[in-house]
Amino acid sequence: MSQRFLFDSSTLGSVVGGSSAIDMPKLNIHSLEAASAFLLSYGFDINQNSDVEKLWYYHRRALVLMLEKLGFKDADVPELFLDPKKLGDIRQLLLYASSADPDQENLQRWACAILRGMHVFVHAENDLFSSFSEEIQSQILTPFQNCIFHDGNTHRTFLKSSGAKSESIELLGFEVKPFKTSSSTVIKLLAKPDALAMKIFDKLGVRFVTRNLFDTFQVVRFLVQENVISFPHIMPDQSSNNLYPVETFLTVCDELAQRLDTLDEGSIQAAFDQKIQEAGDNAKFFRKENFFSGQDYRFIKFISRKLIHIKPTGSKEAFSFFYPFEVQIMDQSAHQSILSGPSEHEAYKERQRIAARKRLFPES
Repeated sequence: MSQRFLFDSSTLGSVVGGSSAIDMPKLNIHSLEAASAFLLSYGFDINQNSDVEKLWYYHRRALVLMLEKLGFKDADVPELFLDPKKLGDIRQLLLYASSADPDQENLQRWACAILRGMHVFVHAENDLFSSFSEEIQSQILTPFQNCIFHDGNTHRTFLKSSGAKSESIELLGFEVKPFKTSSSTVIKLLAKPDALAMKIFDKLGVRFVTRNLFDTFQVVRFLVQENVISFPHIMPDQSSNNLYPVETFLTVCDELAQRLDTLDEGSIQAAFDQKIQEAGDNAKFFRKENFFSGQDYRFIKFISRKLIHIKPTGSKEAFSFFYPFEVQIMDQSAHQSILSGPSEHEAYKERQRIAARKRLFPES
């Protein structure tokens, strides 16, 4: 057969067929020299001790993920892959992942699974956040924190501007979301076949909890008016709102603005409740699809970006880049459903873990 017409179907599918390299059933690397060249193209020089140490680090990270987070047992993993001394050369993983020997079928499967985990860790831990986390956190979070005021006498919290541009809004809570650990990011990336590390936008974020529905939209208005966020930097395809439809909300606000009677919180909420009941199935919510999230998780969420300015120590030149962050806003009833339903959150995580396990071993 002419070599001219032989193509590696998995590689071709990954490059121009829309398939992820993670989903390739096996590699096509059959010598240590070929493995070295592959790794050099990938970003690691096998002749550099520091790069070899990094590869073993990612090997260890992948095994810890599988054994401590995804529920695999030590006995499941071939002993050869558990002990770096027995494997000897990290390049052997690539050779085993390429093996067509029936006697090495289990080794081939596990080599591929470990390499998949390593690959995702490499991408998850080599972004701008890993190098400039303090600067990114400070520049994104400080504008939010500067607007949060705690009244020590009444123990109440307000979203309030330093000037007089916007009316203060009482909050039931303001939280900086815990930073996503590498393990949780990797599980998320494995669970979602279309996810990329550069598309993990919620590594950093804040959450507002308001007293009522109307206040959630007031928070959005406040953040824009006070320039805490720059709305042109919103990523529209990442927004979700299953709390209350925007068009319906604006309709109710127009009607309320025409009323001459004094409106208390109860009557305002009643107006919104009545309108959404009238809309019924025609209410147009906007919810970014997420197979793993429970339907009871009701909130307004958007991803914005901040232009981060960095001047490294000792450098004369500064540079800038955009970094994404998430804003969640929910009212008291929506937040209460989260607090009263930790089992639902655990079910969400378990669905992700099952999907991640399946991604590591797609043939099982």
